[in-house]
Amino acid sequence: MAPAARRAVPVAVTAAAEPAPSGRQAVDWCRPSRVVEPWVASADVVPACRGQEVVVAGSVEVERVYGALAEAAGLVGVVPEGDAVRRVLAGHEDLLGDAVVVFSMTASASGSGGLDMSMTVPADHVDPYAFALSSGLIEPTDHPVGSVISDLQERFPIGMYGIDLDVSGGFKKAYAAFPSDDLRDVSELVGVPSMPRSVADNAELLNRYGLGTVQGVSVDYRRNEINLYCDRISTEALEPEFVRSLLRDMGLRAAGEQGLEFAKRTFAIYPTLSWESSRIERICFAVITTDPTTTPTTSEPEVSQMWKYATNAPFDYERRALVYGLALSAEKEYYKLGSYFQVSDHQRRLVKAFEALTD
Repeated sequence: MAPAARRAVPVAVTAAAEPAPSGRQAVDWCRPSRVVEPWVASADVVPACRGQEVVVAGSVEVERVYGALAEAAGLVGVVPEGDAVRRVLAGHEDLLGDAVVVFSMTASASGSGGLDMSMTVPADHVDPYAFALSSGLIEPTDHPVGSVISDLQERFPIGMYGIDLDVSGGFKKAYAAFPSDDLRDVSELVGVPSMPRSVADNAELLNRYGLGTVQGVSVDYRRNEINLYCDRISTEALEPEFVRSLLRDMGLRAAGEQGLEFAKRTFAIYPTLSWESSRIERICFAVITTDPTTTPTTSEPEVSQMWKYATNAPFDYERRALVYGLALSAEKEYYKLGSYFQVSDHQRRLVKAFEALTD
């Protein structure tokens, strides 16, 4: 497999759906139709006054993606927060035809774990955090979390960005991926001023397990955490003893036999770190596939939730690609499932390479 085919950050390593968008949003004031919201990227999206309502007519591309998102949300019992979602889609309208788009759910014994939408953003576009600030989707902060993306921009080439939304709660994460031929060593990230101390504290451990080369960084602005997307170097199967030892040395919960079997086909490993402690908070093993039976657990109701989603999630290409995640913290394990609504040739190559792994 060519290096460029494996060295790219996976975008997205977690009630009935809202009806098809009517474009009508009730408000308690009215404004002239010539006034356009700052996030509107097209003349096709224009608020217009009708009594005590504002009517927002989304562009064809915005409504195409929003309609698919609403369909995915219905599968997991989530109602999208239409305004925030459409702000993001309209602000990236010119990218929607070519972006990689993933709708991701988290399986949960207690019911719906929510739905996220992730999409790629070219490096020459405004970065997702700057976009969220200028669009009023997030408040400015003095916490170092607010400087991570700009600090990375100042020091390293960026190959691609990604934006992540909680579809019922708004902006969540920004991703910065390094060019596939210019990845960063974790030791280089230690010198970034806004990086949490926990990156330095765990650099030796990551290098010891061959995870010292970083494809990209995601920033979670709600939890004040970061993910490091570690380059696996090889498409060889990940052996159970490697996984057991890694989890033990990270102080995380041991994976069960089903999880160890699942992790053999891992194409991406990403630890979660924070500014609050020196420990690794969580780690996720991600598997990309077209097979909906590729699950990290046999427990119910999680298996049924993932099966329903994996076999019904919308997609806009030849065969639905899925990315399953086994996430472990010190206390628990949980499961993620992302369905690619739109893919690039990179995802097609990943599926082919990692579905070929054998025991």
